[in-house]
Amino acid sequence: MEVRYAADPVRFPRMTTKEVRDNFLIQSLFKVGEIEMLYSDTDRAIIGSAVPFDSPVILATTDELRAAYFTERRELGILNVGEKGIVEVNNKVYEMKKLDCLYIGKGNEKISFASNYPDNPAAFYLLSYPAHREYPTKLSRKKDAETLNLGDDESSNKRTIYKHIHPDGIKSCQLVMGATIMAKGNVWNTMPPHTHERRMEVYLYFDIGKDNRVFHFCGQPDETKHIVVSDRQAVISPSWSIHSGVGTSAYSFCWGMGGENQSFDDMDHLDIGDLK
Repeated sequence: MEVRYAADPVRFPRMTTKEVRDNFLIQSLFKVGEIEMLYSDTDRAIIGSAVPFDSPVILATTDELRAAYFTERRELGILNVGEKGIVEVNNKVYEMKKLDCLYIGKGNEKISFASNYPDNPAAFYLLSYPAHREYPTKLSRKKDAETLNLGDDESSNKRTIYKHIHPDGIKSCQLVMGATIMAKGNVWNTMPPHTHERRMEVYLYFDIGKDNRVFHFCGQPDETKHIVVSDRQAVISPSWSIHSGVGTSAYSFCWGMGGENQSFDDMDHLDIGDLK
């Protein structure tokens, strides 16, 4: 498991494009037949993926966790961004379609992933944070998620938000997680942007066409930079950074947060005029 220490806002303005990408962009996810994980020192988040091929893959602990099993002291959110698949938790099977989300609470020792169609596998995105108590494992299907329709065509930001893990949905210790789907012909997300000092956030971008990209904006409002993001790549966003993006076509992204406040609306909003 890669361990990554994020740059602070003092160093950020002096960073080159390569340094920004090396610090905040995760390009190593979704290798077929493997589980990939990255440990970030920002709120101790673990960002990962599981793409089972012709046999199940097992989520094991790592030396970095100093734990008997992965969720001994952690909770885990899983969003399927691929085809149908199965997550097995302590011998209980959860079948997941695309955009279904599974929460696995602290204390579940056995976790594995399998694909229904090995030639077109499931693609499970994983996001984990430390947990102080146990909450039950629960599946939220796309149709069950709390849904918000926001934006409009005139502003090129018409989108649907699916909220899975949050205080009024699946209960968790600190993880908040869901997905945003941009409507066809719409390309802007989270603009005007915001920050939230009480938690960090990770964006996983997916359903980006082969010949398209998303330009993800980050940094403090008066010192922004961008990261060019391809399909199924993730960006780490510390609490001091904005997180917004624009694509060359419509796309989707999974948002996940961890920190001391789970309120979805806890944001420090900014005006367009604040950005530089």
